[in-house]
Amino acid sequence: MGKGPQQSSNGSDIIQGKETGTRKIRRERMKYKIKLSDEFIAAATKVAPAWGVLGWVTYKRTYARWIEYAGRNEEFHETIKRVVEGNINIDPRLKKVKCVSKKSVKLVAELTKEAQELFEVFYSLQALPPGRGLWISGTDFAAKHGDALNNCWFISTYPQKYGKSGIIPFYSEGNDELVSMAFSFLFDQSMKGGGVGFSVAREHINRIPEVGLGVNLSIICKESNADYNKFADKLSGTEAKEGDLVFVIPDSREGWVESMALVIDAHFNAVDTTNITIDVSDIRPEGERIKGFGGIASGAKALVELLIYANNLINERQGEQLTSVDVTDLMNYIGKTVIAGNVRRSAEISLGDADDTDFRLMKQDLDKLMSHRWASNNTVLIDQHFDDYDPIAEAVSKNGEPGIGNLYLARYFGRIIDGFNPEADVDVEGWNPCGEVTLENGENCNLIEIFPSKIVALGGSMNKILRLAVRYTKRVTFSNYDWEVTRNVIEKNRRIGVSISGIQDWVLTTFDAPIVKGWDSNNKPIYNMEIAAAFNAWYQLVAEADVEVSNEYGCKLSKKKTTVKPSGTVALLPGVSAGIHWNYADWQIKRIRFQANDPLVAVLRKGNYNIEPDVYSANTVVVDFYTKAPNVDKPNFKAACDVSIEEQIATQSFIQTYWADNSVSCTITFNADEKHKIAPLLREYKGSIKSTSMLPYSGHGYQQAPNEPISELEYTELSKFIMGKPQDIAQGNVDIKDAELIGSTDCASGVCPIR
Repeated sequence: MGKGPQQSSNGSDIIQGKETGTRKIRRERMKYKIKLSDEFIAAATKVAPAWGVLGWVTYKRTYARWIEYAGRNEEFHETIKRVVEGNINIDPRLKKVKCVSKKSVKLVAELTKEAQELFEVFYSLQALPPGRGLWISGTDFAAKHGDALNNCWFISTYPQKYGKSGIIPFYSEGNDELVSMAFSFLFDQSMKGGGVGFSVAREHINRIPEVGLGVNLSIICKESNADYNKFADKLSGTEAKEGDLVFVIPDSREGWVESMALVIDAHFNAVDTTNITIDVSDIRPEGERIKGFGGIASGAKALVELLIYANNLINERQGEQLTSVDVTDLMNYIGKTVIAGNVRRSAEISLGDADDTDFRLMKQDLDKLMSHRWASNNTVLIDQHFDDYDPIAEAVSKNGEPGIGNLYLARYFGRIIDGFNPEADVDVEGWNPCGEVTLENGENCNLIEIFPSKIVALGGSMNKILRLAVRYTKRVTFSNYDWEVTRNVIEKNRRIGVSISGIQDWVLTTFDAPIVKGWDSNNKPIYNMEIAAAFNAWYQLVAEADVEVSNEYGCKLSKKKTTVKPSGTVALLPGVSAGIHWNYADWQIKRIRFQANDPLVAVLRKGNYNIEPDVYSANTVVVDFYTKAPNVDKPNFKAACDVSIEEQIATQSFIQTYWADNSVSCTITFNADEKHKIAPLLREYKGSIKSTSMLPYSGHGYQQAPNEPISELEYTELSKFIMGKPQDIAQGNVDIKDAELIGSTDCASGVCPIR
């Protein structure tokens, strides 16, 4: 006789398959689902989250998913419940349970308790998953495509096998080394919301063969497609020419990627003809909803333009190899195409050789910069012998690029304090777009963010939260990943990234003193070693937690474990300074852009927030929020404009030395009178900084700037007109369906993915 659902001692359901037979009972595989009970949620949410000034608004417009059956958006406790349950049920031990036993009941009890602890930590904003986790964890899409749980990726651009992956071109069984693979990887991960880094260093692109063939590409579409007239001028008609290889693009992410792969590989003898017709008739028109990931369809026009661009670019190189600029251009155009589907943001970093002048100067072509070259941050790769920083500094002083990535440090060092290690991370080939995680080919950055100043304020336990953070990220490594190259490298490295954010807030809250206490007679930084000891202790706790969970899961220790991500949108939820960075100003106007018809605008209008039409974009409004930096009254408080370039780079070096064994994402700002210091400082710190970027410090300088410094008096006077917090005015009744996210990023640089 079959058994009904049982309950563990903590009330969690144990759902099992039916048992049949009289003499011999055949047990079906047990299915366990860890769930947080309504009773627990009610008790855990009696106190509202301690939102930052922009926290609730940012959450509602960015991470609250639409609940179709309820006809409304999630509330914060529902988001956190979804996220936690999605993560805890990835635990690999659950998949091995085949029957109810004392051991399995104990496991369910332990995981339920851990889920409760995670909920309390996330709901109170002491820590948070990355934006990707907040948006997608616990959805059917994430269960099928674990890639979507991760912020960013890296791919090398040499020809590679697709292997047993979610996307394999129809003309290959996956075992051929195809030029298209790296481009397909970037296209696919970008459409799933991730940022992608790629290398155009000579050691990679020199492995791409010469372009052997010119391709005659025709693109057709039936007039019945609702968007036909939007791109009819780019079509070859409505019917394919006789004898052409015809590919009808399915209305799917995979179909888009496969069409581009065909255009690329046809130039390298992957198919038997150079006469290719691609039919876009089945692609849904612009404006329709995208199920699964979410968002609004862009229609076929952007894809048509990409296919034509790619074919023309490669045709022009017939008989030659693609250059670093060619490969970057094609990757950038893919990013431009992805961004047309408006809830996605393309984040790319292109890594090239430091002595590749064409690569270093490619953004000086203003027409191509405006067309597509804006899509990537460009960075040059150096090693321990490199010293030619002057031309790099000159370029940086003009437009903030290129960034710098030190492959020697990335491969042979974890934390700098731990010294040279010939086996540290020797297969690293690059970084994710914001530069906080060192990555191998096909690898992902898998992050979580901790806010120590919030933990101090709420009396939380840093030790406990660090342990939970390691366990959260370690579980993500057991997700269902689409690409074979990714599955292989994750199993090898189990890389995670426990990130600290609001560092400057925590330092002032806890020590009332900066990290850099001063400078010695040789102009070397004098560090606050109490802070160094705290970071070092935290790192040891992370390492111990990694040993614990790796033993439980029966997997390898994580190759690297700690980082500082740039944050941005996520840091707005608790209202802390972003990553390693200082608060922008003592008091400021922070401006957020919304669609004019976004329901949040009506809420803000009731609260008397200043709302203006966007002077740059139609159907968009700009809302002013008045903010005061945490700790602004402390004597050692500094805003970003008051921090010298020397102190910024010394602070990044400090965090790389005592905390981050991956990298530290840091955008160092400089004033006009500091330009001459760039090259000497890059030389001085080349032994302790793995990756960095620099930008001229920007005041507001133009209309409706995202950040505008104001005086304390202006802050006080402007704040008098505000009628209340948005969440209090709305009282939870804000339903946002199909609203476009405008100008919102999860990274300080403004190009990384929002979700």
